[in-house]
Amino acid sequence: MKKIAMIPARYAATRFPFKLMQLLGDKTVIRHTYDNTLATGLFDDVIVVTDSDIILNEIINNGGKAVISSRTHESGSDRIAEAVENMDADIIVNVQGDEPFVDRSSLSNLIDVFQDEKVQVASVMKAFTDLSLVNNINYVKVVVDKNMDSLLFSRSPIPFYREKSTQQVYYEHIGIYAFRKNILLQFTKWEMTPLETAEKIECLRYLENGIKLKMVTTSHASVKIDVPEDLVRANLFLKTTSNI
Repeated sequence: MKKIAMIPARYAATRFPFKLMQLLGDKTVIRHTYDNTLATGLFDDVIVVTDSDIILNEIINNGGKAVISSRTHESGSDRIAEAVENMDADIIVNVQGDEPFVDRSSLSNLIDVFQDEKVQVASVMKAFTDLSLVNNINYVKVVVDKNMDSLLFSRSPIPFYREKSTQQVYYEHIGIYAFRKNILLQFTKWEMTPLETAEKIECLRYLENGIKLKMVTTSHASVKIDVPEDLVRANLFLKTTSNI
């Protein structure tokens, strides 16, 4: 299977404008994401797809590959679909631009699930170790069935533990997706669905059209960057990991 990693990179993010061009250590956030994805060695190609000449030049001027998306898009998947429409690829992996601490093992496990021909879309989840974050709407939660297929994604805490004596386990949805090319192109033809519109979680469009996501678990510690406070945490995390 030919595997391509695409990194959607929107410049004017709503919660933290220009976050991808913020310095994380001595490099911008988007360069960390690109360089770390490339360093996994898992992909036939790694490309940033952006709406910004600033991000485009940041990647190209540092030896990477980037393209400009020509249309306005509601989601990263829509932006990627435009870019890959005429590319030769079997599996497309969407690595979020604001997830700079890319983990090779997680990506490898994500790709491996496509050995099952029934899998159309897959993603990653991680058990919350800090339960104070469960109520944070910037952290998307996911619940799965016994086959590790997604049942629901939400910004609300799910499941609701009515029985307080039950051990509480919540899973955070990590914003890394993988798709077969044909289902990704179909996704762009579907209208935004009611739950997707309400929650602003693009993978709900798959669920509402009858496509489950195969979920892969990871224990990899990481920091995603949604708001300015996350950048502070990410710099501390970078210093910690650099000293290991």
